[in-house]
Amino acid sequence: MFIDPKAALETLDIRPGMTVADFGCGAGFYTIPFAERLGETGRVYAFDIRTEMLEVVRSKAKTFGLNNIETVWADLEKPEGSHLKASSADLVIISNILFQVDDKKALGAEAFRILKSGGRILTVEWSEDKFYFGPPLKSRINRKEAEEVFLKTGLRFEKEFGAGDHHYGLIFQKP
Repeated sequence: MFIDPKAALETLDIRPGMTVADFGCGAGFYTIPFAERLGETGRVYAFDIRTEMLEVVRSKAKTFGLNNIETVWADLEKPEGSHLKASSADLVIISNILFQVDDKKALGAEAFRILKSGGRILTVEWSEDKFYFGPPLKSRINRKEAEEVFLKTGLRFEKEFGAGDHHYGLIFQKP
């Protein structure tokens, strides 16, 4: 089973009015269900470097009548690449992008920078098991490597959660 974004949502205490940053939002796999949960008083910033993915998210937001999503082109490997203010997000979602990022340290630092004190990072990545789908095994980031990316920023490990048969899920918190 692939991860259900609503299951990830249930792992966290997501309430209306919160601010969520979806790093590498793709087609809005997490953006849409999180925006639905946050309601009109919350905000989801959907970041991607591919403009076509941002257009897909905008289209889905319109279809679902969601006015609390802001799509933003961003290079999250650059300093202040999200363009958000420091300490402005309650949650950062980083799902299935670590294996694609060259500068993981910069990505982790940007997530840390925009998180409020007490804020969390939810990260999901491909497990190292061999499947006939997903990224090549040599590209995958093992759990320990992913953990190091975020611990080195100053975050603390909170817990691991079930992320389906082909992924692992980790949650970190900013002190």
